[in-house]
Amino acid sequence: MDTPEQPQIYLITPPAITLSTFPDQLAHVLDGADIACIRMALAGGDEDTIARAADACREVAHARDVALVISNHVLLAQRLGLDGVHLDDGARSVRAARKELGADAIVGSFCGTSNHDGMSAGEAGVDYVAFGPVGASTLGDGTTAEHDLFKWWSEVIEVPVVAEGGLTPDLIRDLSPCTDFFGVGDEIWSQDDPLAALTTLTDAMG
Repeated sequence: MDTPEQPQIYLITPPAITLSTFPDQLAHVLDGADIACIRMALAGGDEDTIARAADACREVAHARDVALVISNHVLLAQRLGLDGVHLDDGARSVRAARKELGADAIVGSFCGTSNHDGMSAGEAGVDYVAFGPVGASTLGDGTTAEHDLFKWWSEVIEVPVVAEGGLTPDLIRDLSPCTDFFGVGDEIWSQDDPLAALTTLTDAMG
């Protein structure tokens, strides 16, 4: 994922999706907004459920030339023809994932609020680091990633950074100058019209 001039949207799926309706919802959002990448962030470890969801989402994403990564399931990413993996354990699994998936795969890492974990992940070869939550969210242990962390990271570190968790228009306005991607998920899927909810957030970038 290249570093953009203005932050781009990194779409995160709900933890549970309904196969009869979600692919159409996803297609509607992709057709109406500029999305850099999608993360499948399904709860639970049932491989059959994940595989069916991945197949449906991959079809929608790849038809629109949008990369699709999966949370934590390195071997499934490979088996299901996905574009990479998003790791939730900071730098710990990065080297193994990179070795397994190869140089062309997207490997990203969630590092909570720790710039030390972020730097370690960067040294291990990630394509991006995600910090969060930035607002009220159940992400991580609930400790928020402050503006100063993103400001410092954007000034000092070249690895692209994602801000996610509890995003609001005000937070997006505040963080736009110092983040490369906004990880948007619950903020829109909990609404009746996910695309309209996303547009409200992206409009705040100015």
